[in-house]
Amino acid sequence: MGGLFDIITLKETYKDLEKKVNEEGFWNDFNSAKETNKEYVRLKKIIENYDNLKDSIETLLLLKDELPLEQIEKEINSLKLIVDNLDLLVHLNGEYDNLNCYLEIHPGAGGTESCDWASMLLRMYERFCNKYNYKYDIIYETPGEEAGIKSALMFIEFPNAYGYLKKENGVHRLVRISPFDAGRRRHTSFASVTVTPEFSEIPNIEIKESDLKIDVYHSSGAGGQSVNTSNSAVRITHLPSKIVVTCQNERSQLKNKETALKILKNKLYNAYLEEENAKRNALKDNNKNIDFGSQIRSYILEPYKLVKDNRSNYESNEPEKILDGEILEMLKFNLKEKSIEK
Repeated sequence: MGGLFDIITLKETYKDLEKKVNEEGFWNDFNSAKETNKEYVRLKKIIENYDNLKDSIETLLLLKDELPLEQIEKEINSLKLIVDNLDLLVHLNGEYDNLNCYLEIHPGAGGTESCDWASMLLRMYERFCNKYNYKYDIIYETPGEEAGIKSALMFIEFPNAYGYLKKENGVHRLVRISPFDAGRRRHTSFASVTVTPEFSEIPNIEIKESDLKIDVYHSSGAGGQSVNTSNSAVRITHLPSKIVVTCQNERSQLKNKETALKILKNKLYNAYLEEENAKRNALKDNNKNIDFGSQIRSYILEPYKLVKDNRSNYESNEPEKILDGEILEMLKFNLKEKSIEK
């Protein structure tokens, strides 16, 4: 076995990491040690699953003539689960897949319809996190004028959060009978989702105070988990890049400013990486990247029911379940189908 799953190389890398983890003073540089330990744990899980799978297959082959058919079928189903888990771990091989992430939502053109659709997406990701007890915070949530939201930013924390959610990046399309249309006509709405990793180390990013426009205001609206309504919300505009960051989930203005600056630095570093990636793709004459403005998935509630991902061709005829947070199967499918960035 080679290529994406080269067990010999993985075991050699694991042994090297194991030596580092057990070295005296390993945790002196906490940030570096934490990232090394994450990779060590990830490889350990892959190797353990591989060894368990190998042992189980060998045992089943030895005993196949002695076991009843029902028992063999049960063992095969157990092996399938191990294979699926191993396959998933192997596909989470991107440089930043093991990191936590920020997920940002903005409605497209269409006023109330799009704002409501953006709030439906926010609810979908919240329900997904709640279903699996994944930790998340709503950094900010700006309500729409009549319904829904104008924008929202989540911080999501669980193992390989960015790896699972990175394919949500793009424009999401909804087709439904509008609840805001007295004529009960069918409407199409768009909302964009941006997913960026929470970088543990961000080199060479200098933010000058003179480049910042800082506004303090009263946070309002229904909000979400951990959102308050005190006069402590902070909005920071980075003038050179035009990047705007808002934070309102803390009751302290100082803490909101610290969080906003952290997110700004994260966004600037991500923009730098995207620029470098774009340069590499231009040199390779590669136009396959999915950019922020592309439509990646359609959620159709009328005249029929369908969720279709335009990149992986994943389909489901149960859009209500997906919009209620049952997206893990879809995330796994997209991850396996589109695991290697070109």
